Amino acid sequence: MPTSWPTTLPLPTVQGYGIRPNEAILRTEMEAGPARQRKRFTNVPTRIAVRWLMKREQFALFEAWYRWEAKEGGEWFEIPLLGGLGLVTHEARFTRQFDAKLVGGVLWEIASELEIRERPTLSRDALIIALDSDMAALFATIDRLHQLVHTNLPGPLSW
Repeated sequence: MPTSWPTTLPLPTVQGYGIRPNEAILRTEMEAGPARQRKRFTNVPTRIAVRWLMKREQFALFEAWYRWEAKEGGEWFEIPLLGGLGLVTHEARFTRQFDAKLVGGVLWEIASELEIRERPTLSRDALIIALDSDMAALFATIDRLHQLVHTNLPGPLSW
Protein backbone atom coordinates (compact mmCIF):
# COMPACT_ATOMS: atom_id res chain seq x y z
CA MET A 1 0.00 0.00 0.00
CA PRO A 2 1.59 3.26 -1.07
CA THR A 3 1.99 6.17 1.29
CA SER A 4 -0.28 9.20 0.91
CA TRP A 5 0.44 12.84 0.26
CA PRO A 6 0.25 14.61 3.65
CA THR A 7 -3.10 16.36 4.11
CA THR A 8 -1.30 19.23 5.87
CA LEU A 9 0.55 20.08 2.64
CA PRO A 10 -1.04 21.99 -0.25
CA LEU A 11 -1.89 20.34 -3.54
CA PRO A 12 -0.01 21.44 -6.68
CA THR A 13 -0.92 24.86 -8.04
CA VAL A 14 -2.54 25.25 -11.44
CA GLN A 15 0.23 27.60 -12.57
CA GLY A 16 2.81 25.51 -14.41
CA TYR A 17 0.63 22.37 -14.17
CA GLY A 18 0.77 20.16 -17.26
CA ILE A 19 -0.08 16.61 -18.29
CA ARG A 20 2.14 14.88 -20.86
CA PRO A 21 1.33 11.28 -21.85
CA ASN A 22 4.25 9.33 -23.32
CA GLU A 23 4.02 8.18 -26.90
CA ALA A 24 1.63 5.22 -26.97
CA ILE A 25 2.22 4.32 -30.61
CA LEU A 26 5.41 3.05 -32.21
CA ARG A 27 5.54 4.13 -35.85
CA THR A 28 7.71 2.48 -38.50
CA GLU A 29 8.05 4.16 -41.89
CA MET A 30 8.00 1.78 -44.86
CA GLU A 31 9.95 2.12 -48.11
CA ALA A 32 6.69 1.94 -49.97
CA GLY A 33 3.13 2.29 -48.77
CA PRO A 34 1.72 3.58 -45.51
CA ALA A 35 3.72 3.48 -42.29
CA ARG A 36 3.01 0.71 -39.79
CA GLN A 37 1.90 1.57 -36.28
CA ARG A 38 1.42 -0.51 -33.17
CA LYS A 39 0.50 0.15 -29.58
CA ARG A 40 3.51 0.15 -27.23
CA PHE A 41 1.76 0.02 -23.85
CA THR A 42 -1.53 -1.15 -22.35
CA ASN A 43 -1.28 1.71 -19.81
CA VAL A 44 0.51 4.72 -21.22
CA PRO A 45 2.94 6.29 -18.71
CA THR A 46 2.03 9.92 -18.10
CA ARG A 47 4.13 12.70 -16.62
CA ILE A 48 2.71 15.69 -14.80
CA ALA A 49 4.62 18.93 -14.24
CA VAL A 50 3.83 20.14 -10.71
CA ARG A 51 4.54 23.23 -8.64
CA TRP A 52 3.79 23.93 -4.99
CA LEU A 53 3.94 27.10 -2.93
CA MET A 54 4.68 26.37 0.73
CA LYS A 55 5.32 28.23 3.94
CA ARG A 56 8.58 27.48 5.79
CA GLU A 57 7.02 24.91 8.13
CA GLN A 58 5.25 23.19 5.22
CA PHE A 59 8.50 23.01 3.28
CA ALA A 60 10.22 21.46 6.31
CA LEU A 61 7.47 18.81 6.43
CA PHE A 62 7.70 18.26 2.66
CA GLU A 63 11.47 17.72 2.80
CA ALA A 64 11.15 15.16 5.60
CA TRP A 65 8.22 13.38 3.91
CA TYR A 66 10.13 13.33 0.61
CA ARG A 67 13.18 11.82 2.29
CA TRP A 68 11.57 9.27 4.61
CA GLU A 69 8.17 8.37 3.15
CA ALA A 70 8.73 8.94 -0.58
CA LYS A 71 12.27 7.48 -0.29
CA GLU A 72 13.89 10.49 -2.00
CA GLY A 73 11.11 10.44 -4.59
CA GLY A 74 11.44 6.80 -5.65
CA GLU A 75 8.34 5.38 -3.93
CA TRP A 76 4.79 5.45 -5.25
CA PHE A 77 2.35 7.55 -3.25
CA GLU A 78 -1.28 8.62 -3.53
CA ILE A 79 -2.05 12.26 -4.29
CA PRO A 80 -5.13 14.08 -5.61
CA LEU A 81 -4.31 15.58 -9.02
CA LEU A 82 -6.32 17.42 -11.65
CA GLY A 83 -7.29 15.84 -14.94
CA GLY A 84 -10.20 15.66 -17.32
CA LEU A 85 -12.35 14.01 -14.64
CA GLY A 86 -11.55 16.70 -12.06
CA LEU A 87 -9.58 16.20 -8.86
CA VAL A 88 -8.88 12.45 -8.65
CA THR A 89 -6.48 10.48 -6.43
CA HIS A 90 -3.59 9.07 -8.47
CA GLU A 91 -0.68 6.77 -7.71
CA ALA A 92 2.41 8.83 -8.49
CA ARG A 93 6.14 9.02 -7.96
CA PHE A 94 8.74 11.65 -8.66
CA THR A 95 10.70 11.32 -11.90
CA ARG A 96 13.37 13.77 -10.85
CA GLN A 97 14.61 15.62 -7.79
CA PHE A 98 12.56 18.66 -6.85
CA ASP A 99 13.79 22.24 -7.28
CA ALA A 100 13.06 24.67 -4.44
CA LYS A 101 13.54 28.41 -4.40
CA LEU A 102 12.60 31.09 -1.93
CA VAL A 103 10.03 33.56 -3.30
CA GLY A 104 9.72 36.99 -1.73
CA GLY A 105 11.59 35.81 1.34
CA VAL A 106 8.44 34.13 2.66
CA LEU A 107 7.25 31.23 0.48
CA TRP A 108 9.06 28.26 -1.01
CA GLU A 109 8.31 27.40 -4.63
CA ILE A 110 8.86 23.69 -5.24
CA ALA A 111 8.82 22.37 -8.81
CA SER A 112 9.16 18.81 -10.04
CA GLU A 113 7.64 16.20 -12.27
CA LEU A 114 5.46 13.24 -11.28
CA GLU A 115 4.80 10.03 -13.15
CA ILE A 116 1.36 8.51 -12.67
CA ARG A 117 0.57 4.82 -13.07
CA GLU A 118 -2.68 5.26 -14.90
CA ARG A 119 -4.42 8.36 -16.24
CA PRO A 120 -8.09 8.15 -15.25
CA THR A 121 -10.49 8.60 -18.14
CA LEU A 122 -14.13 7.93 -18.85
CA SER A 123 -14.95 4.24 -19.29
CA ARG A 124 -15.94 3.05 -22.77
CA ASP A 125 -19.62 2.95 -21.72
CA ALA A 126 -19.41 6.44 -20.22
CA LEU A 127 -17.78 7.68 -23.44
CA ILE A 128 -20.72 6.35 -25.49
CA ILE A 129 -23.18 8.15 -23.20
CA ALA A 130 -21.11 11.34 -23.24
CA LEU A 131 -20.88 11.39 -27.03
CA ASP A 132 -24.68 11.27 -27.24
CA SER A 133 -25.24 13.86 -24.48
CA ASP A 134 -24.84 17.54 -23.75
CA MET A 135 -21.73 17.30 -21.51
CA ALA A 136 -22.27 20.68 -19.84
CA ALA A 137 -25.83 19.70 -18.86
CA LEU A 138 -24.69 16.23 -17.76
CA PHE A 139 -21.97 17.63 -15.47
CA ALA A 140 -24.35 20.29 -14.12
CA THR A 141 -26.81 17.52 -13.20
CA ILE A 142 -24.06 15.50 -11.54
CA ASP A 143 -22.97 18.58 -9.55
CA ARG A 144 -26.57 19.23 -8.42
CA LEU A 145 -27.01 15.59 -7.38
CA HIS A 146 -23.74 15.72 -5.41
CA GLN A 147 -24.90 18.94 -3.70
CA LEU A 148 -28.27 17.39 -2.84
CA VAL A 149 -26.85 14.16 -1.43
CA HIS A 150 -23.87 15.58 0.46
CA THR A 151 -25.17 18.97 1.60
CA ASN A 152 -28.94 19.24 1.58
CA LEU A 153 -30.17 15.81 2.70
CA PRO A 154 -30.05 14.95 6.39
CA GLY A 155 -27.36 12.59 7.66
CA PRO A 156 -27.93 8.88 8.23
CA LEU A 157 -30.96 8.00 10.28
CA SER A 158 -30.36 6.19 13.56
CA TRP A 159 -32.97 3.56 14.22
